[in-house]
Amino acid sequence: MARLAPKTRETLDADQQVVWDRIASGARGGVGGPFLPLLTSAELCARVEQVGIFIRYDCSVPMRLRELAILCVGQHWKAAYEWYAHAPIAAKQGVPEAVIAAIGSGAESVPFDAEPDRVVAGFVRELLRTGKVGDAAFDAAKALLGEKGTVELTGLAGYYSLLAMQLNVFQVAPPPPFVAPWG
Repeated sequence: MARLAPKTRETLDADQQVVWDRIASGARGGVGGPFLPLLTSAELCARVEQVGIFIRYDCSVPMRLRELAILCVGQHWKAAYEWYAHAPIAAKQGVPEAVIAAIGSGAESVPFDAEPDRVVAGFVRELLRTGKVGDAAFDAAKALLGEKGTVELTGLAGYYSLLAMQLNVFQVAPPPPFVAPWG
């Protein structure tokens, strides 16, 4: 973190240590990425992390589609750490390398081989580009995910945008030699 002092559990106050311990012992298995700057505000970090548990692990959007959506957010905000963390997960979930590469480069034309991927990426990219979605993107997402899933997909885009902003503002970089696909 170029803009904040490095954090370890030992450098934190008691409230921050409680949050650190909860994150470290939870599904993430450790504290890193956007949670390092967020820990500066123990209360904000605790609340954001709880939303994240739901969005990342429990929402109704299938995991493959969640990871694809996260890549769209990471590319939009040029959040290298977000891309670094989630591109391998997307690949493990079966998102084709050609799709990952096209999204990473910001290509308008993405070689989707699955309609759900096209629907979710189209919805998220339109939302991020314009701040809203038109009827076609909304109707396609609703037909695929239902009302609940469409609400949760929108929440996912907002949550990962918040994380991307933290990563970018506080210059949280992935470890070398990682290079983001947008350069």
